[in-house]
Amino acid sequence: MTAAEEPIYLDYNATTPIVKEVADHMAPFLYGTFGNPSSSHTFGRSAKRAVEESRAAVADMLHCKPSEITFTSGGTESNNFAIKGVALANRQRGNHIITSAVEHPAVLEVCHWLEQQGFRLTVLDVDEYGRVNPQDLRNAITDTTVLVTIMHANNEVGTVQPIKELSEIAHAHGALFHTDAAQSVGKIPVHVEQLGVDLLSVAGHKLYAPKGVGALYIRSGVQLAKFMHGADHEHKRRAGTENVLALAGLGKAASIVSRDLSTIAEHMKTCKDAFQQELEQLLEPGSLKINGHPNQCLPNTLSVSFRSVEANTLLSEIGEQVAASPGAACHSETVTISSVLKAMKVPVEWAMGTVRFSVGRLSTVEEVKRAAMIVAQAVRRLQPRIAKALVAASDDDAIDVRSFKLTHYTRGLGCACKLRPQQLERVLASLPVPKEKDPRVLVGLETSDDAAVYKVSDEVAIVSTVDFFTPVCDDAYWFGAISAANSMSDVWAMGGVPAFALNIVGFPSNRLPTKVLQEILRGASDKTREAGVSILGGHTVDDTEPKFGLAVTGFVHPAKILRNCTAKPGNVLIVTKPLGFGIYATAAKQGLLDEPDTQELYCWMATLNGPAAAAISEVGATACTDVTGFGLLGHLGEMLQSSHVSASLVAANVPRLKRALSLVTAGAVPGGTLDNLAHFGRNVAFNAGVAEEERLLLADAQTSGGLLIVVEADRKDAMLEALRRKGVESATAIGTVTAGSGGHINVL
Repeated sequence: MTAAEEPIYLDYNATTPIVKEVADHMAPFLYGTFGNPSSSHTFGRSAKRAVEESRAAVADMLHCKPSEITFTSGGTESNNFAIKGVALANRQRGNHIITSAVEHPAVLEVCHWLEQQGFRLTVLDVDEYGRVNPQDLRNAITDTTVLVTIMHANNEVGTVQPIKELSEIAHAHGALFHTDAAQSVGKIPVHVEQLGVDLLSVAGHKLYAPKGVGALYIRSGVQLAKFMHGADHEHKRRAGTENVLALAGLGKAASIVSRDLSTIAEHMKTCKDAFQQELEQLLEPGSLKINGHPNQCLPNTLSVSFRSVEANTLLSEIGEQVAASPGAACHSETVTISSVLKAMKVPVEWAMGTVRFSVGRLSTVEEVKRAAMIVAQAVRRLQPRIAKALVAASDDDAIDVRSFKLTHYTRGLGCACKLRPQQLERVLASLPVPKEKDPRVLVGLETSDDAAVYKVSDEVAIVSTVDFFTPVCDDAYWFGAISAANSMSDVWAMGGVPAFALNIVGFPSNRLPTKVLQEILRGASDKTREAGVSILGGHTVDDTEPKFGLAVTGFVHPAKILRNCTAKPGNVLIVTKPLGFGIYATAAKQGLLDEPDTQELYCWMATLNGPAAAAISEVGATACTDVTGFGLLGHLGEMLQSSHVSASLVAANVPRLKRALSLVTAGAVPGGTLDNLAHFGRNVAFNAGVAEEERLLLADAQTSGGLLIVVEADRKDAMLEALRRKGVESATAIGTVTAGSGGHINVL
């Protein structure tokens, strides 16, 4: 990979790398100096000396005494220790705490917790730049105020607060003052005597030290309620053996700040200014705005709002080339704007397109200019007025379709993009029900079956369904194949045989070349040909995201229709594909899935449910549905409610992709899966031994999942044998239908 192809890191406010000088200083403590600092022998004394040298280095950086530094596990612990410690130690004097609306959750959540414990909380507003007005503090503070906690510099927009003036107001009323300096240390001078603070939090990983280490400055004489109980470490303030390796890194990072801060700050400002100037030159006037104070700000942080662009869509599109953070998250029905932008009253049309870029010591002017070009090109593709001209100017024949990662052009993945079940229920409940039903409609709106069935004659009924979604994978060909397999599944789930289909296409012609669409259609064509289904036409619309699916028509004998409302107590539940497709797809988008696992996912999702349907036709089933966007719990729940029965599942028997649970632990959980568990989980009783990861797996939003087959108990073995003969090796019995009309699911 050449320098021009290397991804560019512009997210230094999120975390920083350990610089070589820090790593070299840490190395001896990784391999040699391993003693416990509390031990009196030579190994312990060496470790103790290293801890105290680091304490002195941090104190020197902050211009305080070493005895005023307490080491912690990071900024969050420092904030917790400071805020809870002051509040609980001074409760007899007062119960009022003041903070601001732009604080990090590591401060705001602590304050809200104390509010639940009986403390009174005042949250100060900020101006358009994100700054607290000192007069607002004067108006809010009282004789019962025990603590004011205002951050030094904001992590999102970089605005620096007037801490000295604010701390003087607090002290004039007898209150202590704490500041979260996680973002300011290492970027601007942070000297506690100049700021006039009583407590100050430091996070190591924000200043090129390791993660999991930090410090809290506690002015001499300030009393805190003990936060960590145990032995007498850290001057009896915080129990726990010191992390010597990490502390050595923090100490060295602090010494570098003391030595080089002015040079570091000047370099970061040069890079930030170069990035901003390049963006403004490349984009049309009025297409972007800068958030935060123009002068009282960090030298490295640039919060940019782009008009007519959604931040997460932009970041998805540039994610392989430029790393940055969004200021808003856009979902199917809402736009979630950060609390900081809300507090600054940034208009929604700007806030939804806000991205935070933060440069660092390792940034170069050359790379930030290249990043600005990448960002500007993506913004121009996303802005409607000029995007079409850009795509039209590209040469389709020269395009490598594989270079376009489709999941970067959408907010969600596959069936996980369905409307939330709660919202869909409200919409459908408001629709009028026809007073007179057409007698030829055999399956309609009265249940949540997978398709409509219309009687043509005593021997033939039409099965009709439609399904489409956003890309569940990056590869255009696989997307078409998977979507086609998913669309045809509904016909098989009804006991029918699909006959022909029509394409449904939403395509962002302003963002993607038509060669990508050709590959999507080719994948669908190959998959329908495998199923013996003809594609006879379709419909396309220009859209902001790629979407694809099929309207499928099939045939079934009226007496052989499979429903999801005919399950009976004593029946056995069988699933034909493993769970975890939504989890794997999310993990792939997050870069947590290797190529073999990714290919396994694609193959599973593209596997047709036709062979399973053939086994059902051979053995017979009581009821059937397919497992897609609402997950196993959702689709089973709909079946049970329609059938007026309940069910019992054995979680351990449910097949799953091999890494699904570990990926849930790693956080690869689709939003649709969380919505499913929140909604359908209300009717589920989980045994105490069923872990949260298992519960999420059972609710995972599947795309092109397997069939959920309900059979009489005496046909279970025959059904499993028939499925295996048809090549459905993963088919597994997972539970039974039980009596009870509430649609209740008991998970053992």
